[in-house]
Amino acid sequence: MRTLLPLAAALMLAACNQAQPAATDAPAQAATPAKPKEVPINTIDRSHAGEPGPAAVTWEMKGGTKQKLADHQGMKMLVNLWATWCAPCIAEMPALDKLAGEVPVMVLPISQDMEGWQAVDKFWGKNKFQNIETGLDQPGSFAEAVKARGLPVTILYDENGKEIWRVSGTLDWGSAEVRKAIVG
Repeated sequence: MRTLLPLAAALMLAACNQAQPAATDAPAQAATPAKPKEVPINTIDRSHAGEPGPAAVTWEMKGGTKQKLADHQGMKMLVNLWATWCAPCIAEMPALDKLAGEVPVMVLPISQDMEGWQAVDKFWGKNKFQNIETGLDQPGSFAEAVKARGLPVTILYDENGKEIWRVSGTLDWGSAEVRKAIVG
């Protein structure tokens, strides 16, 4: 007990020596949490235009090859972040496949499924899509790097890997307006 008394006294003395707010100081205001920036849904958003894409972040293609945006320099890319559990993602996949066969842009869906290829293969099947192959982003590094706040998210990159526009949600990928926005 005697050895604890000097320690307790030292702790009390240290606490007393700390600066105390003056009686006239106003109480601290509670910090107001920052309101998250609203994300336009189902419309083309150009607020990130010119920002470089995550050039070094990799995703996996079927068979285990790793790819990254930097591997596709010199071509426009439409990257679609999707998942098998996302109904709007599944609904737009046939339109993205058709689009890929009709525009001079690489259309690349990248799955966000936590179950990996097991979940993707159940949906993707054999010969289901003719013009697109899917990648797998596990553990979600690409989605995190582009600050995706939901699925689907589709981003159009220019030949230098810089963002042109993005869509959070879906678009009518067959419309003339959207095709014009893609081809430029």
